[in-house]
Amino acid sequence: MHSKTQNLAGGFPDAVLNSQSVFRTLMDCMARPGTLGSVAPTVAPPAPLGIAAGAVMLTLCDNDTPVWLSPDLTKSGTTAWLSFHCGAPLTREKAEARFAFLEAGAAMPPFSLFAAGSQEYPDRSTTLVIEVTALSGGRPLNLTGPGIRDVATIAPMGLPEPFLHQWIGNRALFPRGIDAVLTAGRELLCLPRTTKITPLEA
Repeated sequence: MHSKTQNLAGGFPDAVLNSQSVFRTLMDCMARPGTLGSVAPTVAPPAPLGIAAGAVMLTLCDNDTPVWLSPDLTKSGTTAWLSFHCGAPLTREKAEARFAFLEAGAAMPPFSLFAAGSQEYPDRSTTLVIEVTALSGGRPLNLTGPGIRDVATIAPMGLPEPFLHQWIGNRALFPRGIDAVLTAGRELLCLPRTTKITPLEA
C-alpha cells in the first residue's frame, strides 16, 4: 500500500456508531475522574499517535475545532490523517487550540500557553490529550474532587515531569483552566480541571 494511502487509512469502520461509543466512554470517564476507559472500536492512527488518542481525535475534532500537535506528531502522518478524517484545522498557536495532542515522551509545554477560557466562557479552553507509557505501574497519585467518592488512585507511567506542578496552578484558575485526557494503547482516563492530584508519599 502506498505510504500516503496508509496515512489516510485506519479511521472508524462506522464513523457514527464508533464515535458515539468513544464519546460515551469519554463522558463517563470525565464524570468519574481516574476511572479507566477502553476504546472498543477498531482504529489504527499513524505512529506515533496512539490508538485511544486517535479515537479521541476522530470523536471530538471537526472543522470548528483548531488542533495543536506536538512537533513529532506534526512531522508524522498524523497531520494528513487528521485533515482527511476530521477536517480539523491545524494551528501553531497553542492558545487557539481547542484540543492539543502529545505523543508519549513529548516535552510538556507550559499550561499557560494554552487557552484557559474566560470567566464568562470557561468552556472555551484547550483539552490536552497526553499519551503516556501506561496507565498503571507508575507513581501512585491520589485524586479528589467532584465525581470522586472519597479518593481515587491512579498510577500513570511516563507522565511528563512538569505536569503535576503545572496542574496545581491550573486548578487555581477555576472555573477557568484546561482539562486533560491521559491515553495509553486502547485505554484512557480523564482529569477535569476540578480534580486535585496529590502524589502519595513513598
